[in-house]
Amino acid sequence: MQISELLEIIMVLSFGLSWPLNVRKAYRARTTKGSSLGFLMLIEFGYVCGIVGKLVGGTWKWYVLFFYCLNFLVVGSAVAVYFRNRKLDKAAELGKQ
Repeated sequence: MQISELLEIIMVLSFGLSWPLNVRKAYRARTTKGSSLGFLMLIEFGYVCGIVGKLVGGTWKWYVLFFYCLNFLVVGSAVAVYFRNRKLDKAAELGKQ
C-alpha cells in the first residue's frame, strides 16, 4: 500500500466516522430542523464522483473503494432518516391544527 492510498483511506474514514453520529442524532431528534437535504445530496454526489473517479482512473484498490462505498451507504441512511423525519414533521404540523 502506498502512502497516498493510506492517507486517502484516513481522509475517507475521518469523514465517515462522523456520519453514523449524524444519523443517530437526526434519528433521535425526530425532526428535519437543522438538517439539509441539499447538503446530504451534495455529499452523496461527491462520493459518487470519488467512486467513479477510482473506477475509471484505473488506480483503485478494493480497500479504498470499500470505504468510499461504505460512506456513500451511511450518508444514504442519513437521507432516509431525513425523509422519515420530514414525515414526522408533517404529522406534527397536522396535529397542531
